[in-house]
Amino acid sequence: MSTDFILPDIGEGIVECEIVEWQVQEGDSVKEDQVVVEVMTDKAVVEIPAKFDGTVTKLYYAKGDIAKVGEPLFAIDAEGEAAAAAPKQAESKPQPVKPADSAPEEIKQVTSNAGSAALSDFILPDIGEGIVECEIVEWRVAEGDSVVEDEVVVEVMTDKAVVEIPAKSDGTVAKLYYAKGEIAKVGEPLFALAEAGAGAGGTSTTTPSAEAVKKSETAESTQREADTARAAGGQYEAPQAAAPGKVLASPAVRRRAREQSIDLTQVQGSGKKGRILKEDLKTSNAPVASQAEATSSKPVAKSGGTRTEPMRGVRAAMARQMAESVRTIPHFTYAEEFDLTELRTLHARMKAQYAEQGVRLTLMPFFIKALSLALTEFPILNAQLNDEGTEITYFDDHNIGMAVATKVGLMVPNIKQVNQKSLLEVAEEVNRLTAAAREGKVAQADMKGGTITISNIGVVGGTVTTPIINKPEAAIVALGKVQTLPRFAADGSVVGRDIMTASWSGDHRFIDGATIANFNKRWQTFLEDPVQMLTVMR
Repeated sequence: MSTDFILPDIGEGIVECEIVEWQVQEGDSVKEDQVVVEVMTDKAVVEIPAKFDGTVTKLYYAKGDIAKVGEPLFAIDAEGEAAAAAPKQAESKPQPVKPADSAPEEIKQVTSNAGSAALSDFILPDIGEGIVECEIVEWRVAEGDSVVEDEVVVEVMTDKAVVEIPAKSDGTVAKLYYAKGEIAKVGEPLFALAEAGAGAGGTSTTTPSAEAVKKSETAESTQREADTARAAGGQYEAPQAAAPGKVLASPAVRRRAREQSIDLTQVQGSGKKGRILKEDLKTSNAPVASQAEATSSKPVAKSGGTRTEPMRGVRAAMARQMAESVRTIPHFTYAEEFDLTELRTLHARMKAQYAEQGVRLTLMPFFIKALSLALTEFPILNAQLNDEGTEITYFDDHNIGMAVATKVGLMVPNIKQVNQKSLLEVAEEVNRLTAAAREGKVAQADMKGGTITISNIGVVGGTVTTPIINKPEAAIVALGKVQTLPRFAADGSVVGRDIMTASWSGDHRFIDGATIANFNKRWQTFLEDPVQMLTVMR
């Protein structure tokens, strides 16, 4: 049976794409992960692969057509066991709740009706980036919360970045399928939404369906506990019902309340449906936990234990990338001191000038722009060698990456076409990408296509290092901290100069020591004598 591949929405604001090139034709056999089609969004060209082995039975669009998010892109007839396991998004969606057999009949009926008429599962999609799973970073809502279209529901972390996923329509969150920290799989439901106005007849089924979900789960849990008690030969006593009402608050508000020892059940919310806002905590007269309670809640110091955590997300991707780079690229290192005294003087003047215009100017834009000027004279440093070592590809664009330490791991976004940008434009990009990286929310387009990388270890105090090349690039440079050190002037006197060490690692398969030394010398000239840099700058 043929299965439709649905063009997904992952919260990047993409609603349509253009068909750039079909890599297969109807009737062709394809393998899992084989690229089926290239599509172009307003951000990048994306390759979309097959999810399993099979035969392409239908291409719903021609080259140049515009495909819509949520509609079938192509159909594939899965082979063997894959056919039974293939997701059938176009035909049916999994029911978000299975009521326990002991649940009342009216609850089962309401839940069933909600599942078919009101509840809509958000399926974690695959857009051809090779992502098969993600980690739940933070739920922005709780079950029962009302949401509006495009409101962020959850933050998830892939091996590349943290992505915010919004609601597709107005409604009520009926089910969260994962807890914070759990791993969600591509193609499986992430959360269920009872869409506003989707109920049959004159009465909306949104509220009862959400209540039915919770009642059903309670009945299911109660039945399991009863079965467990009977199996153990003991007596079962039904748990006490929870207090009526519930607290509506975001994770950030709940975290702040815990830090301030505020009981949220005693706070009057001013938001929609009584939702507690941050401002409510400031004006609240809710009781604060006593000193004795606060003391008793402090964790007891432990010793001799261990803790094991899985490698996930960006850190796991970095581990694989660095291991592959060291395994396949013969590295060599070259280091040199730079005298940045004149550059820092110029920077101080320009920094004050642009600060008045609201622009934050650091030294990094000078390093990046000077590096681009040097690459123009040494294009081999802006090239890449294929894995077989048979072809070198030279790039016209200087897409210079910056290694940024973030809360989710090391990320390397890159500034596109530095060779065509002014110093001020480079500064604006540095600020934008740094802010996005530190939030772990760098766009995929900013992570792709880098041609050379700068890492600044000096911000944490290092001087010399041996950086690992960001494969498949040809080289990487690490900047040490700037120190005021004694140096001899032309007349023999000792003066203080601002000294920084630049440490290079190069791909020794096609770059030799003399090449990188000469290239570094040219870069050094631009930085030590900024007038030369400004003279040749476009």
